[in-house]
Amino acid sequence: MRKAALRNLGCKVNFYETEAMTQLLEEAGYEIVDFEDMADVYVVNTCSVTNIADRKSRQMLHRAKRRNHDSVVVAVGCYAQAAGDRLKEDWAVDIIVGNDRKTELVKILEEYFGGRELKREEYLIDISRAKEYERLGIKRGSEHTRAFIKIQDGCNQFCSYCVIPYTRGRIRSRRPEEILKEARGLVDLGYMEIVLTGIHLSSYGEDLSEKEPLLGLMARLDGIEGLKRIRLGSLEPRIITEEFVKGLAQLGTLCPHFHLSLQSGSDEVLKRMNRHYTREEFKRGCELLRTWFDNPAITTDVIVGFPQETVREFGETVALVRDIRFYELHVFKFSKREGTRAADMDGQVGEPIKSARSDILLKIGRELSLEYRKSLIGQTREVLMEEKMIVDGTEYLIGHTKEYVKAAVLWDESLKGKMVTGVLKGMLTDEVALLEEA
Repeated sequence: MRKAALRNLGCKVNFYETEAMTQLLEEAGYEIVDFEDMADVYVVNTCSVTNIADRKSRQMLHRAKRRNHDSVVVAVGCYAQAAGDRLKEDWAVDIIVGNDRKTELVKILEEYFGGRELKREEYLIDISRAKEYERLGIKRGSEHTRAFIKIQDGCNQFCSYCVIPYTRGRIRSRRPEEILKEARGLVDLGYMEIVLTGIHLSSYGEDLSEKEPLLGLMARLDGIEGLKRIRLGSLEPRIITEEFVKGLAQLGTLCPHFHLSLQSGSDEVLKRMNRHYTREEFKRGCELLRTWFDNPAITTDVIVGFPQETVREFGETVALVRDIRFYELHVFKFSKREGTRAADMDGQVGEPIKSARSDILLKIGRELSLEYRKSLIGQTREVLMEEKMIVDGTEYLIGHTKEYVKAAVLWDESLKGKMVTGVLKGMLTDEVALLEEA
């Protein structure tokens, strides 16, 4: 029996795809081992969202080959798609598989081991021509309490800084019947929470003949018996209309946890980014969420040091972040991606300035995050218990509220994987609240 090890880099979509490939290999008779162990096959699901992601992808491929020089190293995913020509010359890489070919992984490996002379480029397609969702699914999740379901791939936005439309292609939505079938199967296995993920989740259904929007899909998922929670991945700010939010508020399983990618609080920067909303429109979206939901958790991404970003423009971002008061703030320093418009813009910002601006926002983000967690103290919450945590020598069982706030009870193994209702009595740490069972 051949041994296979897989390593995921990048986003939740990559995470889901890695799980799916793992299950395909298991079904084909491979023994799945840890990536740090000796294996016959190493599969690295690469990422290319930043220069750092590119570098990590290369490092992981090289680490695999050094661990076992006789192994077959497979580069899969976004970096493989974007840098296929470069990887053909990389000593560590045996097989290159781009996006939309992951379902063929077992077949590709069989051909390789069968002695077929491979042309590595034949597994890289012109992703811009992909029209159908790659039928990649999972039968179980890797976590014990929540499972991810990928419902969509690709993006049509072409933000000026982003390489993803070139590595993932145009939007392709998964058929709702397939999603519902996968969800029911996961619930039957005991999963109580499902996280919907995709490259551009908000565009789900736009390419389907039945034109089933995201809200319609969620309403159907909401009706699955035994499903306790539906959590959404990242949303495009423009989807946050009163009709959409009002519809979400009718769903009993929806988690009031919304990730809206801001990227900048300056209208001028948003224009250069090719983001199709203004700071005021973004702010109104957050206000809508707070009108229809009681103290929802709103999180975001921000890019600092975008080309030509001035002190004033950065100050506008800081002001908006403070005004909206996000639960979590993910800060990224602008990274030039070859082939994007932003890479060739004048006025590139130096690394010291990017780092300084990043530090400012990260500090604000920590303050706002603690503030939000404290706002839930004294309230009753249902917590899905997940794993052990030790604080000052005491064992606790921790999980997440619907808002994705961590909460803990004293260790009780019988509660693992169960919903526990109680009152949040105070902060155990800056990141974890203490739950007193009802």
